[in-house]
Amino acid sequence: MKKICLWLCFAIVLSFASGINADALDYKFNMTYIYFGNASAYTKLVDSTQNSLNEVAPNYFSLDTDGKLVITNAADISFVDDMHTRGISVVPYLTNDWNQQSGINALNNREILSDAIAQAVKAYNLDGINVDIENLNQNQRADYVDFIRLLREKLPAGKTIAVAVAANPYGAVTGWQGSYDYAGLAQYCDYLMLMTYDESYYGSEPGSVSSLSFTENSIKYALSQVSKEKIVLGLPFYGRIWSSSGQYPQGYGISNTRIAQLISAYHGTVTIDRATQSACAEITIAAKDIKPVINGHTLTAGTYTIWYENEQTVKLRLALVQKYDIKGTGSWSLGQESQDTWNYYKLWLNGCSFGDIQTNWARDYIFNSYMNNWVEGISADVFAPSQPLTRAEAAVMLVRMLGLPADANAEDCFTDTAGNWAEAYINTAKLYHIITGVGGNNFAPDRLVTRQEIAVMLNNILGYAANGSSSVFTDVSAVTNPWSYEAISALAQKGVITGLPDGCFKPQDNVTRAEMTALLSRSSTT
Repeated sequence: MKKICLWLCFAIVLSFASGINADALDYKFNMTYIYFGNASAYTKLVDSTQNSLNEVAPNYFSLDTDGKLVITNAADISFVDDMHTRGISVVPYLTNDWNQQSGINALNNREILSDAIAQAVKAYNLDGINVDIENLNQNQRADYVDFIRLLREKLPAGKTIAVAVAANPYGAVTGWQGSYDYAGLAQYCDYLMLMTYDESYYGSEPGSVSSLSFTENSIKYALSQVSKEKIVLGLPFYGRIWSSSGQYPQGYGISNTRIAQLISAYHGTVTIDRATQSACAEITIAAKDIKPVINGHTLTAGTYTIWYENEQTVKLRLALVQKYDIKGTGSWSLGQESQDTWNYYKLWLNGCSFGDIQTNWARDYIFNSYMNNWVEGISADVFAPSQPLTRAEAAVMLVRMLGLPADANAEDCFTDTAGNWAEAYINTAKLYHIITGVGGNNFAPDRLVTRQEIAVMLNNILGYAANGSSSVFTDVSAVTNPWSYEAISALAQKGVITGLPDGCFKPQDNVTRAEMTALLSRSSTT
C-alpha cells in the first residue's frame, strides 16, 4: 500500500509539472512607433528591445493634401515577415503630419480611404492600422468615429484598429482635444493610444514634456470614458531643449539618446523636479567647447535647460499602468530611447520592480519566475540574486512552481520545521516526495541548499532517467555521489542543469536565488 501511495504522489506531481505554461501569463501590452532612421534598420531596432514589444507601428501610411492614402517608401513586406517570425504584430500608423486640411479631406472621403487602407493591409500582410490624424477639432468629432466604424467593417476579423488620441487631462470637448470622442472611438477600435506628451512644446515656456500629474489625469479622464482594457499609455522617448538666452532652440525636440550625449559632453547636472516628477538637465557650453548641432542649427555658448524623462521618472509612469490596471504602454518613438531603457522597461511595466536584476545574467529567469508567482523578493525592490538559497526557500519555490496547495495541517511533518515560516510548503513538498530529510526526521530548513540537493529535488518532480552510465561531469560519479548521481546525470542530459566551463558540476556548492530561477524556468519548459 505504501508503494502504491508513493507512485500516486509522483503521478500527481508529474501531472502538475506537465501543465506549467509560462507563455499563458498575462503580460501588459507594449507597442512602439517607428519613425526615425533608415527602414532597412528597423529590424535591428526592434531586436535591441530585449523581447519587450508586442506590436510595432512603422511609418508606412500618410495622407496627401486631398486626404488620399499614400504608402511611404518605408513600407517593406520583408520587415513584416521578420516581425511575424518574432511573434510581433505590425500595425502601421496613418498620419496627416498635423496638416488640418489633409485630415478633414480624409474624413470627408472616408469611404474611399477606408477601402484603400483595407487593401493595403491585405497586400502587405499587416496586422491592422493605427490611426493618428491630428490637429482637427470638435467639428470632425462624429466623422472621426464614423471613419473608425468603416475600418472595423472593412478590415478582416482579428485585425487591430488603434487610434492615437490627444491627452485630455481636463476633459476638454473643443479644439484639438475635442476632436476625439473617446467613447465613440472605443466602440470600434481595439485600443486608444493616449499621447501623454508635449505638455510643454516647441515655442512654449520651458517645462516638462509629460509631468506625472498630466499623465495620471489623462488616464483618469480616459477611464471615465472607456474600459481600462482599451487604454494604452503613451510615453515619450524624447525631451525638449531651451536656451536660457531666448535664442534657438526654444523647446526643440531631441531624443533621449542625444540628451545623454549632451549631458556627458558638457558635464550637465540632472535633477528630478518635485512638482512634475520629470528630469531636468542643465548644460553649459563654453566659448572654447565644440558646439553641438541641433536640427541643423549650431548652438552658441551659453546655458541650456533640457526637460525629459529618465529611468527614474519613466519607472514612475510605468507604475501607473499597474495602479490603474490599463492595457499597457506605447512609445514615441523607437530608436530615441536611452541605451539602458530595455533593461528595466518590461520588468516595471509588469510590476516587477527589483532594481538589482536589470543587468543580472538571470534577469529573464527571475522575471519569468516572479510573473509565475514562484518567487518573491526579499523586499519590494530587492531580489538579491546572488544570495544563497536555503532548503526552506527551495521547497517553497518548488511547491509554488507546481501550483500545489501549502498544507499547514499535515500529520507527517519534520520535527525541526514546526513553526517555521515555510512549514506549510515544506509539509506539502514532503507529502509529494519532492524533498527528503537530513536524518532523524529533520529537514534543516535554514541550511543552505547544495547543487546536488536541488538536482535531486527537481528530478523527484520530473522523473527523468539517465541515458548511459558514463558521467556527464568530471567531478560527479556513481561512487562519489551515489544518492545524487542519477538525478544530476539525467537533468544534465535534458539541459535542465549545466556545469562550469572546466567540465565540473561542483555538487557541494550552494545554489543562489538567481540560479534557482533558471532551474525553475528550464524545468517548466522541458
